[in-house]
Amino acid sequence: MSRLTIRLHPDDEVVVARIEMLPGTPAADEAITAAERIPAGHKLAVRPIARGRPVHKFGQVIGYAAEDIAPGQHVHVHNLEIGEDRQRHGTAAGLAPVDPPPVADRATFDGFVRPSGRVGTRNYIGVLTSVNCSATVARGIAAALNRDGIPDHPNVDGVVALVHSTGCGMADSGDGYDNLQRTLWGFARHPNFAGVLMVGLGCEVNQIDFLLEAYGIERGPAFRTMTIQGEGGTRRTVQRGVDIIGEMLPDADLARRTPVDASHLTLALQCGGSDAYSGVSANPALGVAADLLVRQGGTAVLSETPEIYGAEHLLTDRAVSEAAADKLRARIT
Repeated sequence: MSRLTIRLHPDDEVVVARIEMLPGTPAADEAITAAERIPAGHKLAVRPIARGRPVHKFGQVIGYAAEDIAPGQHVHVHNLEIGEDRQRHGTAAGLAPVDPPPVADRATFDGFVRPSGRVGTRNYIGVLTSVNCSATVARGIAAALNRDGIPDHPNVDGVVALVHSTGCGMADSGDGYDNLQRTLWGFARHPNFAGVLMVGLGCEVNQIDFLLEAYGIERGPAFRTMTIQGEGGTRRTVQRGVDIIGEMLPDADLARRTPVDASHLTLALQCGGSDAYSGVSANPALGVAADLLVRQGGTAVLSETPEIYGAEHLLTDRAVSEAAADKLRARIT
């Protein structure tokens, strides 16, 4: 009989249905049958779980039984509750030592080495916006340049507009303001950009000059700025933006890929819309990929903080220091 369920850890009280299971369907290797319909990707109990007892999947607590659950029953939101956090948070208990290879033996890729020493995987020109009001202009500039490609500059991958929905009538201090400016600063110095044009409206709270001063960004041939009000309207600003980027393209086209080691790579992990099998397949595979990259000296970034809720102890256990664990706990709180 083909395997109809997936067991993720020997100690789990539940297994995952690989396909839809009808009542009476045997759960292979578990010596039980489905007591009710179990949708594909859902959990069924393989032993009795008393009310209030923890339920484990992957060997980790995923909730607590809201009622007595019998073997073969469907385990889901109707009989599973969150309960209070009873996880122990430690530091370094699960930290696996990293044995990086010598620099000469590291994996390599062909990247664009920037004057700052950082390395890009692409060679774009970026159009950034200081405010939501200039988003249409930024998109218009990028579209005008990408419409027919950039045939005279084959080493430029294209023009990318990065826009957002704030910056206008907002508080000029606090987390929102700081996060916006820090994000824009990160884009402004991103190694995938050979040049950057920042476009503002002119009267926004998040003034371009404030950003430049706060992060020590200097205008120059590879970093240009303008405002819609200063240029005299949307159409003129789009045309001026096209002209400015046209001046950047020859220098950007001089960039060439050269072999560099994998320590220059940063892998960003973001929830892409989980389905029932993400925790069985894609997520563990990405975890292995992150470990492989870190061993080569690279970096992996786990974003979307709510995805960590309930599993933060797995990360604090692997923190390199108590200070790092405390920062993560504070962010979760």
